[in-house]
Amino acid sequence: MNQASKLLVAKDIWKNYGPVPVLKGVSLELEKGELVSIVGASGAGKSTLLYIVSSLEQADKGEVFFEGNNITQLSNKQLASYRNHSIGFVFQFHHLLPEFTALENVSIPGWIAKTSKKQVHTRALALLDFMGLADKAAKKPHSLSGGEQQRVAVARALLNNPALIFADEPTGNLDSENAAALHELFIRLRNEMNQSFLIVTHNELLANMSNRTLHMKDGQFI
Repeated sequence: MNQASKLLVAKDIWKNYGPVPVLKGVSLELEKGELVSIVGASGAGKSTLLYIVSSLEQADKGEVFFEGNNITQLSNKQLASYRNHSIGFVFQFHHLLPEFTALENVSIPGWIAKTSKKQVHTRALALLDFMGLADKAAKKPHSLSGGEQQRVAVARALLNNPALIFADEPTGNLDSENAAALHELFIRLRNEMNQSFLIVTHNELLANMSNRTLHMKDGQFI
């Protein structure tokens, strides 16, 4: 496996919680422009793997390479910069700040990166327009539907042009109509922007629309 040519490579990832083994030597790779889904029963280790390969958690053993760089060797400061500039996150719950408007919520990663306010404003508006939410820019989260809130969260994840978006059960809190709309949005982003995704999901429709689906059971791919 030539990790330098891959967007993401995880090698021999092990993780225990106390005496309980959660991941047992898992390896994966992801190419630029791929949408890859990880499926499996609850407790299989899917989310733990996602958090480790996205640097939110540390493995007990194993290495993670992003664009050829070993992120398991980065300092906390370097990891914070990596998370802000190179990757994005979408979770089951949107985690929008209730006191901020949709536009402000989308803008947060740009503010953290200290990008010019004008540039952030322009990019955030363009993303909301892409999401079909241009008319909702001044609305606060409580005024938006569940599907709209999740699309704002996706726009926020995209703000800094990340190479890869990690998503943990992104449709888990949505009804079937909004879940289908979010699936279509991910496919559009992959097809039109060459956006890469690694998604943990129970949703068979989303998994079937992926470039590849990885099945996990008892802490290993099967």
